[in-house]
Amino acid sequence: MTSFEPIATLAFRRASLCAGATAILGMLLTANPAAAGDPRGVVELFTSQGCSSCPPADKLLGEFTKDPSLIALSLPIDYWDYLGWKDTLADSRFSARQKAYSSVRGDRDVYTPQVVVNGVRHVLGSDRKGIETAVEKSHGEHGIMSVPVKLSREGHYLNVSVAASAGHHAEVWICAVSKAVPITIGRGENSGQQIVYHNVVRNVLKVGDWDGTANTWSVPLENISREGVDAAAAYVQDGTRDRPGPMLGAAYTSLAN
Repeated sequence: MTSFEPIATLAFRRASLCAGATAILGMLLTANPAAAGDPRGVVELFTSQGCSSCPPADKLLGEFTKDPSLIALSLPIDYWDYLGWKDTLADSRFSARQKAYSSVRGDRDVYTPQVVVNGVRHVLGSDRKGIETAVEKSHGEHGIMSVPVKLSREGHYLNVSVAASAGHHAEVWICAVSKAVPITIGRGENSGQQIVYHNVVRNVLKVGDWDGTANTWSVPLENISREGVDAAAAYVQDGTRDRPGPMLGAAYTSLAN
């Protein structure tokens, strides 16, 4: 004889299982804030259209842009322009930023493709495992990525909100970003290739100093907008532009209507 449980009993058991699963998920999100959507890493790729070793790193960065726990940015540099092809996206400020990181670290490691993770660790830009390990090891050190940051568009303004966190003094910056920029390279080491550059920083703007108290800054979109810009990133970074330190928090938003 086959026995059947009452429908009410089965429903109760299903409800209990769902409740238990929800409780476990809640505990996981509490134990791991990044799982709830807070980014745990800022990945900055210093790259060049004239660098034959860079295309694999550019492709890898494109894959990292799909990871919601990372804010992955391309910062094209200009110091390889003499090799026969002038990088059409390069900005001398990015070259200076890469060298400033090296100066703060106390080494001479300036190369392409180079990734700087959370402002403190540098890795070969095409080394997926190395980048993932750097994110994992740096997250939480020295307050790295511990400060909640929110970035939102309201009309013709971008609002950057930074939560309170004692013991910090940092700068707040906004980056204007182009999500995907295809470039056909006519000369140099990558001649004839078409490469898609992802989350390319097209402009940067310091919006304020942060002293550890909760604050919000409103920035007119016209201050950072230019042709092709369809996203923005904001970050709170210890130190200064000339001596950049650990990333304390960051956020990213699309600007597409």
